[in-house]
Formats: sequence, C-alpha cells, structure tokens
Amino acid sequence: MTVEVIGIDHVFVTVSDLRRSEGFYDRAMPVLGFRKGEGTISGAPHLFYHNRQFVYSLRPAREGAPRHDPYAPGLHHLCLRVVDEAAVDRAARELGEAGVEATEPRYYPEYAPDYYATFFEDPDGVRLEVMNFREVRRKVMYDWEARANL
Repeated sequence: MTVEVIGIDHVFVTVSDLRRSEGFYDRAMPVLGFRKGEGTISGAPHLFYHNRQFVYSLRPAREGAPRHDPYAPGLHHLCLRVVDEAAVDRAARELGEAGVEATEPRYYPEYAPDYYATFFEDPDGVRLEVMNFREVRRKVMYDWEARANL
C-alpha cells in the first residue's frame, strides 16, 4: 500500500533581498487569500504567507549565492489553482491594482484546451502562476478510486 500525499504543506523560496521581496509579496499574496506572519529559523528571519491550504515562506539567500534561473535544475515555477476562469481574471486584475505586473489571462491550448492562466514574477525572477481548476484535474481528484483501474 502506498502513502498518499494529500497536499503541499509548505514551500520555501530563497530571496536575494528579504525586505524588497516582502514589499512585493505584501502586495501579491493578500490578493490570493494569504495572510502574513514572521519568525526566525536557525537565526535567520523568515516571512510566512499562509492560507487554509499551505504556507509560502520566504527566507534570505546566502551571501554570494547565484541568482535564480528557472531553467537551471530546481524550481521552474509554482502554479496556484483557483476554482475557475473568473477567479483567474479577478486575480490578474487585483494583482495589477496592487502594483504587481501579471500577464493578461488567456487560454493556453498548447498545454490543454481548458488551461486558463495568468503569470507573474517576484523580484528574483521566481515565476508564479494562477490557473483555473481544469476538468481533467477535477476528474482525477473526484474520481481517483474509479480511475485506478484504467
């Protein structure tokens, strides 16, 4: 019997300038329903943006560390799922109103026929995406046991 992962608990993102990133995330994360907290881990300051589902945490990078490259091994981007296309539209609009540059929401048929998303980047070039809850994902989630034998 396998162990089933039921969700992502937290994601830690390392940033080059914690205060600069804090300004960005203080604008972006409330739009997406996240609340903010602060703390220290191993003597380093951390920022915690959390919602009911998981924590998106910022920690300072080590001195002299190279900048983030989404095409180097490691994180390429993080996609946040919302309930439908209207929520993607609202997120993009409210991100823009908060001073966060986001792409115009649109369908990406090269990914899937109902893939609808907006993208934005943090000050270090970490890509974030807000995407609708696609039909195939709904089927997998709600019909998991029935689809096990397919």
